[in-house]
This record gives sequence, C-alpha cells and structure tokens, in this order.
Amino acid sequence: MTSNEMDSGSGQYGCSHYRRRCKIRAPCCGEIFDCRHCHNEVKNSLEIDLRERHEIPRQEVKMVICSLCDTEQDVQQYCSNCGVCMGKYFCGKCKFFDDDVSKNQYHCDGCGICRTAGEENFFHCYRCGCCYTKSLKDSHHCVERAMHHNCPICFEYLFESIKDISVMPCGHTIHLECLKEMRLHFQFSCPVCSRSVCDMSSVWEKLDQEVASTPMPEMYENKMVWILCNDCGMRSNVHFHIVAHKCPGCNSYNTRQTRGGPARCSTI
Repeated sequence: MTSNEMDSGSGQYGCSHYRRRCKIRAPCCGEIFDCRHCHNEVKNSLEIDLRERHEIPRQEVKMVICSLCDTEQDVQQYCSNCGVCMGKYFCGKCKFFDDDVSKNQYHCDGCGICRTAGEENFFHCYRCGCCYTKSLKDSHHCVERAMHHNCPICFEYLFESIKDISVMPCGHTIHLECLKEMRLHFQFSCPVCSRSVCDMSSVWEKLDQEVASTPMPEMYENKMVWILCNDCGMRSNVHFHIVAHKCPGCNSYNTRQTRGGPARCSTI
C-alpha cells in the first residue's frame, strides 16, 4: 500500500477533541464513540441517571472501528482491512490516536498517559506525580500528587485535562483559564491554601499608605491581635487595624486574624 493510500482521509475524520480515522468501542458500556472525551461527556451529562454515570477506562480499550471502511478490529495503528493509518500519532499503551502531530505528543511512563508539547520540554516530577515544564525543574514547590485532583475552580480532574494548567507558587495546580478568571474578579490567592499567586508587593505598598492615613480611635491604639500569614506561615502579635494586618516577617498583608477579637481575614 502506498503512503498516499495510507494517508487517505487524514484530517477529515474525528471529533472536536482529536483528528483521527477511527472510533473506539468503550469497554465499559460497549458503545461506540469518537474518543474517550466524547464518551465521558455523554455518560456524565445531566440527562444520564446518576447511578449510570461513569468514565471510560482508557487503557482497557480493546476494539477500534476504522472510519473509512467501518471494520472493527483490535487496537492497532493501521487498519487490518483497508490499510489506512488511523492516527499519525499512535500510542499502544494509551490506545490513543491523533492525526495532528503538530502537538508533539509523547508518552510519559511516569504519568502513565500521553502528553503534548514535546518530551524534550518537560520533566516528570515523581513526588508531584506529573510532568512540568523544564523551567520549573529547580524552582517549583513540590506538592505530592499535585495534579491528581480536581481544579479548585471548575472541578474538572486536572491530571487528564486537555486544557492548559498553571502551577501556582505554592505548588498547587489550576486551569490557566480559571486562574485568569480569578484575576478578573480580583482574587489573587490560591483557592486551596490562600497563598498569594503572584507578586503583590505593589499592592502591599498601597496598603501601607492606606493604613498610615487611617489612624485608629484611641480605644484601639494599644489593642494587639494574633495573625497568621498565608504567605510565609508566620504567626505574629501585631497592633489591630481596621484596614489590614501586616506580617512582620515577609511584609505581606495576606493575613488572617486568629486571636484577640472577632476573627477576620485580610483578603487579597
């Protein structure tokens, strides 16, 4: 079979998630879908009885159907009947096909799944249990199984998400678009641990000015309260102020009052 024949239909088949020339038979329910995401969207929709909702076990896929000749067969890159390449990128471990190789897909044995953007650009952190860009290799804060949980904003499972993911300075992870949405709503602290997600020094300088220009009534001048800094973890006994409480350790105003009066937080 010529290379032109094997490339027949390239880019013309697939779904909104992947360009590929085959469909999969789900081992869990026996139904046919374009890809695992198509299966999960249908089987987890609100129209499905809660007891019947489920995710596809991707590594257990055994059968695929060629999109050109409709032949059902064992998982393989080339159709056993017409010989067409069902996916220019093929991973036998993940049972994954994709005709769009511009994504630079690769299989990570540490993650146990395929990733995109080129193996040469990433490293696998075995403590975090996921792949990170090499620019974070010596600087990221390790959090055990950092991506093996839902996004704290939209609650989509991060480890297998096809959306861009951001690693915050605290080491917790979040969808990049969710992080941007937080900032649009002036939320600048991690939804998990409350640590600042960006450089807030200019904001702290403005709060310095606001605190200085807002003298407290005489009855509160000597009032002391205990605070916990969300950024450095330091516990301190500071003068009470109605605007915010500054951490003497790192100069952050991202603090919460723990003792010495009605508990309150300085939100950022």
